[in-house]
Amino acid sequence: MTAQAIAPVRAFRRRPLGPLSVVQRVLAYTLLVLMVLFCLVPFAWVVLSSIDGHAGPNVQLPSLSFDNFVRFFTSAGTPMLLVNSLIIGIGGTALNLVLGVAGGYALARFEFRGRRAFMFGILLIRVIPAPATIVALYLIMVNLKLTNTLFGLILVEAVLQLPVTLWLLKGTISSVPMELEEAAWVDGNSRLQAIRRIVLPLIGPGLGAAAMLTFMGIWGDFLTPLVMLQSQELYPLSIGLFRAFSDHNHVDWGLLAASAIVYVAPPAVLYTFVRKHLLRSSLGGAVKG
Repeated sequence: MTAQAIAPVRAFRRRPLGPLSVVQRVLAYTLLVLMVLFCLVPFAWVVLSSIDGHAGPNVQLPSLSFDNFVRFFTSAGTPMLLVNSLIIGIGGTALNLVLGVAGGYALARFEFRGRRAFMFGILLIRVIPAPATIVALYLIMVNLKLTNTLFGLILVEAVLQLPVTLWLLKGTISSVPMELEEAAWVDGNSRLQAIRRIVLPLIGPGLGAAAMLTFMGIWGDFLTPLVMLQSQELYPLSIGLFRAFSDHNHVDWGLLAASAIVYVAPPAVLYTFVRKHLLRSSLGGAVKG
């Protein structure tokens, strides 16, 4: 390399930092490390305690053992907590998507008076804190005689997550050209057949995102099942973790940590799967386009 080529490279070298800049950078990195530790230490305790046969309330090197997970799946009552959570999460997500596709299609394809106000009204519902409406929801479910039932809880959870799904799917369906549906109608398809054959395959990424957000919202909900359910055999895992920590003077830290890992697993698996699905759908759409 010639001297003329090296000269511009030297010109772009960073100037040495002054004392004030060094102090600012050290403080910034120190704060960043503290924030990372604040986030990672609790999760590290959960992971280490779940495989520790002598787990306690402090972070410690584990004596490697999977007895805590064995006890979770063999103890009386704890597997049912996971089953109830899966029933509520999957059932609520499926119902939410069915309602979301129907409502999102209507908002995207039909013009009617007050549509804009209706959509902003739906969005406003999400701004209202959940505790402010939980009593009214409970009274409605009492009148419908659906309290203390998994079906009633699934219905409430699906409706609570519906505003975000409607907004997401309305925008996704609006991006599908209307000409494609019209071509399907010309070929003899009904509107429902055109939705199934044309619209649904093209809104896969939107459906995946809506399913992920809905499932995570339902899975992490604690207040709604706490109010709507009274029978312990219907409790989801979120309430089971709370009761295991608060109802007994002696806390089984190992079993509690193993339960927390099991509680985290389904959303993590769903996120991994949906993330890959969204990536494949996006790449496929780019290639086809």
